[in-house]
Amino acid sequence: MGYTEKAAGLFLSTGTKFPRRIIWAMGLVKLAYARANGRLGLLPSDAADAVAEAAREVAEGLHDDKITVDVFQTGSGTGLNMNINEVIADLASRRLGRPVHPNDHVNLGQSSNDVVPTAIRIAAAAEAEEGLLPALRRLVQSLESKAEQFGGVVKPGRTHLRDALPVTLGQELSAYADAFRHDGEAIRQALEYVKEVPLGGTAVGTGLNAHPGLPRLALEEINREAGLGLKPANAFRAMRLLTDLLLLSGVLRTSAVDLYRLGQDVRLMFSGPAAGLNEIDLPSQGEVAGSSMMPGKTNPITVEAAMQAAAQVVGLDHANQIAAMLGEFELAMGIPLMGSNAVAQIGLLAEAFRKTAELVIDGIVPHVERMRRLAESSAALITAISPVVGYDKASEVGRRVAGGLSIREALRELGYSDEEIDRLLDVDRLTRPGFPVEET
Repeated sequence: MGYTEKAAGLFLSTGTKFPRRIIWAMGLVKLAYARANGRLGLLPSDAADAVAEAAREVAEGLHDDKITVDVFQTGSGTGLNMNINEVIADLASRRLGRPVHPNDHVNLGQSSNDVVPTAIRIAAAAEAEEGLLPALRRLVQSLESKAEQFGGVVKPGRTHLRDALPVTLGQELSAYADAFRHDGEAIRQALEYVKEVPLGGTAVGTGLNAHPGLPRLALEEINREAGLGLKPANAFRAMRLLTDLLLLSGVLRTSAVDLYRLGQDVRLMFSGPAAGLNEIDLPSQGEVAGSSMMPGKTNPITVEAAMQAAAQVVGLDHANQIAAMLGEFELAMGIPLMGSNAVAQIGLLAEAFRKTAELVIDGIVPHVERMRRLAESSAALITAISPVVGYDKASEVGRRVAGGLSIREALRELGYSDEEIDRLLDVDRLTRPGFPVEET
């Protein structure tokens, strides 16, 4: 019985398997080491080729059913490393026609302690570069486009969920475009830290039992295959600490919070139609029934799915905080969990960003006249007329509005003509900086 079978009874059996991207990264590391060991003459060329080809098959997902260890295992990730080693050794042995040993050959010059911390960083970087950042750029572009398109669509502002001065729908969407743009910059910056990998540190960071030239050659192979621009880390730091991944997780949490807030605002604007704000329509959200009982009901289903993904990302970040604290001295002890969580966070956000852009933001249809009516009826407009009519008269307008009059009716009772009132209550002017009443 091999390591994997024996260890399965000691690890937790939760059914939580490693993400495809981490298995890919592990296969990539094994492929790179096989080639590097072959170039250095540490493995016979035919054995190096057999291991490399088997590792490529693992990376490409042809043997995922054989990667059976649970994420909740030994904190170093040794279970994952040995599972991968044994699968590759078996495949290579059959290819070569003679035994290939999982430790002596597949794991030559390596330790779980430097391989798995390297692989989880590779996986996170690749997942972010290929999925998350393009999806985030797409969302920013969508928000920027709609911000420009709806730049003249006036609506009531709200603070504390109470009426406030007018804004435009474009201004509101521009806030999120700017926030997500900054999130993208923060993610890219965090990724540069994550791309420092401890390959070659072996057991404790010293590189013992590995050829001095092996890590450089292996890293060159990985960069050739993946094109990620990985760099050698201070192995003592990157094996002992996972705080670079925690930094990335924190940025992902921040972006998830921005997505959650966007979702809240969209849901409120879409609320109704009769008993809510009903400021926008989202036609795509009506493509499936919103209720199994109420015919014709439409719900913001994509928005709510994205908000749940955001909640999961925030929760995983908290788990990552604990995982990053596990360990002492030369090795972190939350490596499998941190790697699995980081890849999950990135995948969740990528999908949520993409669907939010395509099915929500791109499809917003503003109810222009309703929003303008709401903006013009807001008692907050009294703030805008105060510099012209004076504080005392503005207070009197406020009292009359509270008594049931509209602002227009209250101003008329105070002696203002309809032409003067039109100028005072021009909501378009009120969405720009300065003292709009002075422009009259």
